[in-house]
Amino acid sequence: MAERRLMIFDWDGTLMDSEARIVAAMQGACRDLGLEVPDRERACDVIGLGLAEALHRLVPDLPDHRHAEMAKRYRYYYLEADPTPTPLFPGAMELLEGLEAAGHLLAVATGKGKAGLEQALAESGLVGRFHATRTAEETRSKPHPQMLEELLDFTGCEPHEAVMVGDTEYDLLMARNAGMPAVGVTWGVHWPERLRETGPEALVSTMDELARWLHGGGQREDESA
Repeated sequence: MAERRLMIFDWDGTLMDSEARIVAAMQGACRDLGLEVPDRERACDVIGLGLAEALHRLVPDLPDHRHAEMAKRYRYYYLEADPTPTPLFPGAMELLEGLEAAGHLLAVATGKGKAGLEQALAESGLVGRFHATRTAEETRSKPHPQMLEELLDFTGCEPHEAVMVGDTEYDLLMARNAGMPAVGVTWGVHWPERLRETGPEALVSTMDELARWLHGGGQREDESA
């Protein structure tokens, strides 16, 4: 079994409990532009994609020349309208501290914009915790593998030496497209059945279970006793 040197995490829905904030920002932006306000299910479906891709899917009939306007309203609601810090999921900080103490490299691959990730890192006290990060503003959106390919190049790791951890099918498909193992977490926005269809190494339902899997080197679900 290959040693997992590099642990790559999605952000929203995996480490940070930001679903409600993202949904509210999408709904507020649509409301401001006089568009049909999406329900929670429709909004959650696009979480994980880059903002441009998410808007194309969420409001497909919106003319291209208005996308910048909607993106601006979304960023206002997400970054400025509510100053309350968004919490990490319970156990996320301890998970990262434990992996770092064990000598693993840590990275983030997220559909967030760079400003959103920087704000989230500052609010959560995780500035400097990750060896590298990539956002959808810097690369192509998930499920394209560019984020992971750049993180591998930066850290000098091979795909089999890394693992992608995420809560959406976009995370797990990105890993598959990069030839990288992936673990799905079921506390985020996509149902376990949807995650399972992408063929992850494992699905985990608690942060403790994820920690055990990562510290143990990983084992496919169908290899377990």
